[in-house]
Amino acid sequence: MDKLKMHSINKVDDNIEKIENLFPNCVTEAKVDGVLTKVVDFDKLKQELSDYVVEGRDERYQFTWPDKKQSILLANAPIAKTLRPCVEESVDFDSTQNLYIEGDNLDVLKLLQETYLGKVKMIYIDPPYNTGNDFVYEDDFAQNTGEYLANSGQFDEEGNRLVKNLDSNGRFHTDWLNMIYPRLKLAKDLLTDDGVIFISIDDNEVENLKKICNEIFGEKNYIGNVTWEKRTKCQNTETAKDQFQSKTEYILVYKKQFERMRFNLEITGKKIYELQDVKGQYREKVVEEMSSLGMRGRATMIFPIKGIMPGEGKQWKVGQEQVKNYEERDDVLVKGNKVYFKVRPEDENSESFAPLWSHFFDKEAYGTAETGKAELSTILGTKSHGFETVKPVSLIKKLVFHIKKTNNISVISSDIILDFFSGSATTAHAVMQLNAEDGGNRKFMMVQIPEATDEKSEAYKAGYQNICDIGKERIRRAGNKIKEEAGLLAQDLDTGFRVLKLDSTNMKDVFYTPEDTNISMFEDLTDNIKDDRSPEDLLFQMMLDLGVLLSSKVETNTIDGKNVFSVADGFLMACFDKDLTDKTVEAIARQKPYYFVMRDYSMATDSVAANFDQIFAAYSPDTVRKVL
Repeated sequence: MDKLKMHSINKVDDNIEKIENLFPNCVTEAKVDGVLTKVVDFDKLKQELSDYVVEGRDERYQFTWPDKKQSILLANAPIAKTLRPCVEESVDFDSTQNLYIEGDNLDVLKLLQETYLGKVKMIYIDPPYNTGNDFVYEDDFAQNTGEYLANSGQFDEEGNRLVKNLDSNGRFHTDWLNMIYPRLKLAKDLLTDDGVIFISIDDNEVENLKKICNEIFGEKNYIGNVTWEKRTKCQNTETAKDQFQSKTEYILVYKKQFERMRFNLEITGKKIYELQDVKGQYREKVVEEMSSLGMRGRATMIFPIKGIMPGEGKQWKVGQEQVKNYEERDDVLVKGNKVYFKVRPEDENSESFAPLWSHFFDKEAYGTAETGKAELSTILGTKSHGFETVKPVSLIKKLVFHIKKTNNISVISSDIILDFFSGSATTAHAVMQLNAEDGGNRKFMMVQIPEATDEKSEAYKAGYQNICDIGKERIRRAGNKIKEEAGLLAQDLDTGFRVLKLDSTNMKDVFYTPEDTNISMFEDLTDNIKDDRSPEDLLFQMMLDLGVLLSSKVETNTIDGKNVFSVADGFLMACFDKDLTDKTVEAIARQKPYYFVMRDYSMATDSVAANFDQIFAAYSPDTVRKVL
């Protein structure tokens, strides 16, 4: 049986392995802090990648800032944390495929790397805009990897995790860039090859954000910059008298791979084939002309069609090959000096589509921050919810709608939609609403740090102690309202969500730092699991470690008097009870799970431990056995 590592993947080790596969001569061994470690020989790697190495003070195009190197290291460093299920705050915990995760999104993104690698179709985020008044995450760059593994460095000396980045701060842009860079770097790996990310931002950091995204996603994967009208009312303030008032925000859009992504377009109508002949229905379409002058002029586009030539200085808009196809079918008509094609349903998409403009200026179609704020107030029943700006459901719903599932627009979407700056959970609301409208089965995954609400606010007085409380309550109420309005059509609609909370690892410290153990501690180390952790806590850490979706169906069965978890219809089985006998092990092995996990102390006797592998070899030799 193999021991589980029980921490997020080390991105550095993963990257070194990729380099070793491509350039085995560039990976060697060296002593690091006295320990022999696999490392990259960068001098050799430079030689492999270019016949001219740019280094030192050589000029090159680049975008950098203080601590950029540390922010890259921060994204790569593993953490010893886990996600603990919270059934009492969930809705339809056993059956839902939606997730609401409470915790620092940097840590959560690291924990999701193995399980959701390449599985998220769309990411939408509305991060802090760095206005000088909003909060940013204060990441700790001072610790080495070992220290980071031990405590993750998530709080400052006063225990604060979120700090105000005032515009008087000498590191104003630097702190924001260091916050956003590692999160986007991790987020990219979660996207499917045809996935897309939408990022809301305003004037303060839009230029810097685009440069970061060009570096992480690739400049060729830039799709566009959507301009959204966030407000329609003017601001009557002293500041507003000294500068242009901003009506808009931006949404930067990037693909994972340029050639793979396609958008859904909105259908505006059906094309009518009002004429008919012996071959079936058709419509007449005039063969248009265009100027033959300038860069678009082509001599090959000037030719006769049924004896008709384009006018002086003109050329046809269609090529000879297309004309030949219609002529062979006898589907070319001449009326006066005009040429027409008989266009049939099989020649084209019979539906008309609206263009996808990069200006979202239709209040009814896309909403504004004002309508978003009003929606949240209506849902919660209070006007003071603590959010200055809220994205409207219609805006996010449009973005989700435009993500194409396949080339067949009739295919029902079952994509995963991730928002790791969830805020008031507009994205979850939009996903449920769109599913109700088009019969989709999209799943949402919200991530939000439990930022405290102001104790003087109406939201706090109403019982919402942090932003997560607001987000979860919004999803509950919005889900109920959507189901009520959909009626019978909502029978299969998933408006539930499984709450998971970021916490320290389930394992005692000795699991990670055995060098700090002394003989006087042995009495307390008969069990390597923390005393306050439940079997369900252990199960979800196993799911993270083994790459099993956190939304998978979880069942608890009794086998030979022991509680045995079955995840994803027996793909993963786990038993964390004590005193497992040969009979228990055999009963589990007969069910042939892909994975089986148990605790280190689970075997009733040494004899059971000795027989364990033989039992599985007899009944389920392909089962991967793990122990924690």
